[in-house]
Amino acid sequence: MRAPWWMKGVNFSCQPACGRCCNQPGGIVYLSPDDAQRLANHASLEVEDWLERDARQTYDGRFVLKSREEDEVCIHLNEQQQCNVYEVRPQQCRAFPWWGENLATQRAWDKVKQSCPGIDAEDALLIDGHTIRLHIFSDRTSTKRFRTRPPEPRQSKREIATVQFA
Repeated sequence: MRAPWWMKGVNFSCQPACGRCCNQPGGIVYLSPDDAQRLANHASLEVEDWLERDARQTYDGRFVLKSREEDEVCIHLNEQQQCNVYEVRPQQCRAFPWWGENLATQRAWDKVKQSCPGIDAEDALLIDGHTIRLHIFSDRTSTKRFRTRPPEPRQSKREIATVQFA
């Protein structure tokens, strides 16, 4: 089996005051239970209160980050094109540009390169293929989403087995 084209590494460095990945009207940021807890803690709110304030549910019940009403851009992108919650941003945001759909083909990647100045930037670092793979997996995890409010705590496989056979 042939290794993916990006396995040798890709040059990337997030650019200051860029915000292009967040400044997409109508963009959707799916939230994982961990995202909701982390962002609620950052805002000094209970998860339930944070979800009410900063999230909405899609038609099928999944929680997503709210967008600003006036321009449909992420509520956390400020006037300087910087993220107000960068340190605790959702996993989907952390994984960009390493989303599976962006890396599926060289053609898809070339399209992302046109809008993301961090790819092959002068100050870019070589991101190795194993690190990229970890980002792909974390993006997949974040897109599993949740629909309960507040999110139910995760159980280990051992805990689930104990409950099933008890």
